[in-house]
Amino acid sequence: MTSTADPSRSASPHELRAQLDTLTTEAYRSELAEIDRLPTLEIARLMNAEDATVPAAVAEQLPVIAAAIDGIADRMARGGRLVYAGAGTAGRMGLLDASECPPTFNTAPEQVAGLIAGGPSAMVTSVEGAEDSTQLAAADLDGLDVGPDDSVVGVSASGRTPYAVGAVEHARRLGALTVGLACNAGSPLAAAADHGIEVVVGPELLTGSTRLKAGTAQKLVLNMLSTLTMIRLGKTYGNLMVDLRASNAKLRARSRRIVALATGASEEEIEQALSATGGEVKSAILTLLGDVDAPTAERLLTESDGHLRAALREARN
Repeated sequence: MTSTADPSRSASPHELRAQLDTLTTEAYRSELAEIDRLPTLEIARLMNAEDATVPAAVAEQLPVIAAAIDGIADRMARGGRLVYAGAGTAGRMGLLDASECPPTFNTAPEQVAGLIAGGPSAMVTSVEGAEDSTQLAAADLDGLDVGPDDSVVGVSASGRTPYAVGAVEHARRLGALTVGLACNAGSPLAAAADHGIEVVVGPELLTGSTRLKAGTAQKLVLNMLSTLTMIRLGKTYGNLMVDLRASNAKLRARSRRIVALATGASEEEIEQALSATGGEVKSAILTLLGDVDAPTAERLLTESDGHLRAALREARN
């Protein structure tokens, strides 16, 4: 990289403008120059048509995404963590995905973590200059004691945000698996990572508003990274969330429904199984399908590293 493209130092206003001019996500679309004069329904149709192009852009990166997921799952199976790092919209997407893993997959809060430039307050208020600091990214990762069993995903629409690039570079020095998720081709972020995912969604409806198509692309990819990793780790049985944490009435009802879908058991049998296993969905299913008691189910799941199918095979032998 040349000095003008180096995301690790502060660029002058002239350099920043020159950099933006090269980015697909920042491109100006002259054909939309009169969009504010169109009827609302027509603008909505234009935006919807733009959004519809995002899944195809993600599809082009599926082989790279799948390889990243396998690497992440291997490390998490050894006790490692998945850490997202980004600024602005990208950082918020990472925090959102991380925050949804505990209730969905019963992960410990630290197993999937999100870092945003400027800290938690940056979720709702911009923290000036935070995204321009590679040192801040390194300090945030050091605060988590990131190591070789961990995976760090830098997220940046431009692919050159210093905080995201710095996080990936520092994580790689620490021996962690690194993933760079960008929305421009040939990005420094992808180049710095073990797995570079570049979902090129093209210019935005509003010039440079990367919370739109770029943000949607980031959401789709992060959904894949966490969800497919959890499938590989045995957090599901088929397409059922058997590691669900039933922390409220809705989730308790969902737990009963999942057990019913997995086993076909009666309501009485389901209630008995959930009661015996302390509300643990996976264990309840194993007691019903494997015809074992709750302590045996717990032991078999421990021995199979939480993989229900493997535990069922042992129960039936």
